[in-house]
Amino acid sequence: MFIAMNRFKVNKGSEKDFENVWLSRETHLEDLPGFITFHLLKGPEKEEYTLYASHTLWESYEAFEAWTKSEAFRKAHAGAGNNKPLYQGHPEFEGFTTIQEVKASPKVAAE
Repeated sequence: MFIAMNRFKVNKGSEKDFENVWLSRETHLEDLPGFITFHLLKGPEKEEYTLYASHTLWESYEAFEAWTKSEAFRKAHAGAGNNKPLYQGHPEFEGFTTIQEVKASPKVAAE
């Protein structure tokens, strides 16, 4: 599996606007080959910003790379530059290849 993350330092006072941008947009992810799940994460608050991360899980790096070259990617990111006043600097991309996965046993997951 491959995990793609972008970290955003959202300016204090802009958190709700930032969240609304994400919650109201079309992701165009659901039907893509190799897509597993997406999460928008809210992290710790600092003096000048609140940390957010977009977290997408893919079956492979190749599936993620195909997404970045797709029309669906272009649609999902159309107008993204208009939201730059909400956060500091550019989003910081981090990509990870899974080398180990541990899952809850079916008994524990059902409880």
